[in-house]
Amino acid sequence: MATADSMRRHFLVEADNAVIGNARPLPAIHPGYAAPVLRMSDNGRRELVEMNWGFLTPNYSKRDGSPIRPRTWNNARDDKLLSSELWRSSFHYRRCLIPATGYCETKGRKPAEFHWFGMQADNPDMRPLFALAGMWRMESEMLHGSGESGLRHTMVTTNANELARPIHAKGRMPAIVSPDDYETWLSGTVDRALRLLKPFPSSEMRITLHGFDQREDPAFS
Repeated sequence: MATADSMRRHFLVEADNAVIGNARPLPAIHPGYAAPVLRMSDNGRRELVEMNWGFLTPNYSKRDGSPIRPRTWNNARDDKLLSSELWRSSFHYRRCLIPATGYCETKGRKPAEFHWFGMQADNPDMRPLFALAGMWRMESEMLHGSGESGLRHTMVTTNANELARPIHAKGRMPAIVSPDDYETWLSGTVDRALRLLKPFPSSEMRITLHGFDQREDPAFS
């Protein structure tokens, strides 16, 4: 993950609107955990804040109907944003950008083969910063864990491009937003935001790393 300073520069965030301070770069981000997210503040300025990954909804025991661990929704399909009550309000009013220097997809199991996707770079060791389309909301204290702010985000997915399609079993990938379209995704109309949800050009991406691992829950799965 990029440094806090590089994220402020990339997303044109003023220093006093970067609530993450000088947070250290994260080697990976896993569902449920906190990470920097860019959103529009109440006064219409861009701000970087920490949010935990995954919307939450109540869940109940099938045995006795008692509350159990909430369901977590890490990804939102682009073709469900307007039809699903889970996503509709956030898509209309609370869109955000998720900073990343790569995302991971797995292929197969036992062992799973991990493929990390990133942007093209002149230097193969570089991991350029980019942005994934996301949405956010404030969760009820009844749902989120102790010590959390309640701010939660989810990642929007779309059809995979030619590079990602052979890896993802269901032909999906995170929706990547170009820098020229950041403002449209954050505060544009619903129709204009919808038009941004399409496979990112394969020519601008690369697989930065791949290998086998025994883990079942990779970052950005």
